[in-house]
Amino acid sequence: MTARVDHAVSSGTFSLDGETFDVDNNIWVVGDDSECVVIDAPHSVDDIMAVVGDRTVKAILLTHAHDDHCRVAPPLRERVNGGQGAPILLHPDDKPLWELTHTDRLWDVDLEDGFEITVGGSTLRAIHTPGHAPGAVCFHAPELGCVFTGDTLFQGGPGATGRSFSDEDVIKRSIRARLFELPPETVVHTGHGDDTTIGAEREALG
Repeated sequence: MTARVDHAVSSGTFSLDGETFDVDNNIWVVGDDSECVVIDAPHSVDDIMAVVGDRTVKAILLTHAHDDHCRVAPPLRERVNGGQGAPILLHPDDKPLWELTHTDRLWDVDLEDGFEITVGGSTLRAIHTPGHAPGAVCFHAPELGCVFTGDTLFQGGPGATGRSFSDEDVIKRSIRARLFELPPETVVHTGHGDDTTIGAEREALG
């Protein structure tokens, strides 16, 4: 069975630095008919499970720990696989952000640059891309011709850097050094909004 990318949108809020905003987050699930991984856990376990269905979830991969990307990760962990659970993976540099949302529990596995996981015959590789958050990670799936960038790279440029734990110079260096080395035709699946490509964003950002 060939792996595929399934997608949905979940609505909720994002809170940081004393402000709260309404946001729509993309839900990305990668796998085949029997197994999958979930990329980010925004807003609603039910919304995510509607995409997962009855498949075995190998892991919950977090691009970063802003609350709109990790809020329902712990309850999702308990829900999947018939209640048997699945590990949450997060880069350890995002611990300060994680603790703003989850004060009494941690993720399960530290994500490191170069980490790989295979699902449905396709491999996802973690690329550490700090800037939007210190532990921000993108997931490159070369066999599927795409990269999941969370809030690091959007259609139209880099993710926001105007809040705590973020840095504009760092995110631009991450994008240029780590993402723009990918093939230009690579489809960029973002944390919010529409897809783009590496080539389009390389041309725009320079």
